[in-house]
Amino acid sequence: MEIVLLERVEKLGQMGDVVTVKDGFARNFLLPQGKALRANKANLVRFENERAQLEARNLELKGEAATVAEKLNGERFIVIRQSGDTGQLYGSVSARDIADAATEGGFTVGRTQVRLNKPIKTLGLHDVRVMLHPEVDCTITVNVARTAEEAEAQARGENVLGETEEDREGLISAEDVFDPEALEGAEDGEEADEAAAEGEEVAADDAEEEDKDA
Repeated sequence: MEIVLLERVEKLGQMGDVVTVKDGFARNFLLPQGKALRANKANLVRFENERAQLEARNLELKGEAATVAEKLNGERFIVIRQSGDTGQLYGSVSARDIADAATEGGFTVGRTQVRLNKPIKTLGLHDVRVMLHPEVDCTITVNVARTAEEAEAQARGENVLGETEEDREGLISAEDVFDPEALEGAEDGEEADEAAAEGEEVAADDAEEEDKDA
């Protein structure tokens, strides 16, 4: 379908550009969102008549978005999820979840403004891009953790997974295996055994000499 853009659309073009897109993309997103019109004669005339208004409105919205971006950029939002010992989530964190977390944090962010290539499926800190306006974006950090305490630890750069109890029980430390005192004791014992053996050999030799003399 051929359309005329009413605002800048990423990877498509600028306001006023006439472009061709898939019918589904136009019908399901661009047209209902007011981002474009079908590029027929009537709509092209309408666009030219309203162009000055559209550009003025765009500048106003861009300025508002830039103000919000200054405050939102670099912000961190916590999302609590359950996970396995490896950090793999039981489920995932979606764009809607991130938008809700940002909104709870005092910012108005819509699901469609969150640019998430694929759902988040692991614990940790994840940088996420937010498009506040076709020409204004910023980056936030989503802290996905199992508890608020773990979220704080992750924010400090700590590893919240660590070793499981099973791992700790199954591991023997190098200190236990190669204990210096134990090795020293073993060496002393070996030396004592060698000395005792030598003493026995000397005693046996003496006894043998005595038998010969007799």
